[in-house]
Amino acid sequence: MTYCIGLNLEQGLLFASDSRTNAGVDDVRRSGKMRVYASEGERVIVTLSAGNLSLTQNAMNLLEHRASHDPQRPGIGNARSMFEAAQLVGDALREIRARDAAYLRDSGVDSSGSFIVGGQIQGEAPRLFLVYSEGNFIESSPETPYFQTGESKFGKPILDRVITPRTPMSEACKCVLVSFDSTMRSNLSVGPPLDLLLYRRDSFSAGLRQRLEEDDPYLHTVRTEWNETLRRGVRALPGPAWLDDTAP
Repeated sequence: MTYCIGLNLEQGLLFASDSRTNAGVDDVRRSGKMRVYASEGERVIVTLSAGNLSLTQNAMNLLEHRASHDPQRPGIGNARSMFEAAQLVGDALREIRARDAAYLRDSGVDSSGSFIVGGQIQGEAPRLFLVYSEGNFIESSPETPYFQTGESKFGKPILDRVITPRTPMSEACKCVLVSFDSTMRSNLSVGPPLDLLLYRRDSFSAGLRQRLEEDDPYLHTVRTEWNETLRRGVRALPGPAWLDDTAP
């Protein structure tokens, strides 16, 4: 349940997540999956969560609770690097799973969860990490400049074809929305509103944020134009020489 994307580009970072947590026939629920931790001029850190909502929420709530009661303890607000921030998220997820996973399994509930963690801390370049359910994590690279979590398969092809570190932010934003539209069309468990955050390299500001509702005009334009572009592209392809369209 859910779909999240994080991109690490030369111009900065782009984050996007849906808000659907349940998609029954008569029971559709929503909850934002993006959390932003910003200190203007010093750091911007973004987390996107997928998987069991109680586990991922509790992991982040645990870090926030500790930070508010013990400001000297290492936390996202005072992490010395993005590597340390990803490590803290992984440790918190591992701790919550160790506490709750057995009880969830006894009830037949999936106990997996994952995070995309990205941002920039003064003194280092923007960095992006994928934190697995077990608490370990990997970092993006020029060869792999984006991460997905959740229902990723339907929206992956467009990212693979378009996204490179040099992709302009505006083009990457369009590509991400097409990826979400493809996913929402094929999977009921992913749905709006969509949360987007575009972070410009070295800006140390999280001001460029957008929430797109189901009836958002631009989201509708992307959906309509992409559908028509695909149809035109298919019609323009040469037909196979071995197929005789005149045959009955």
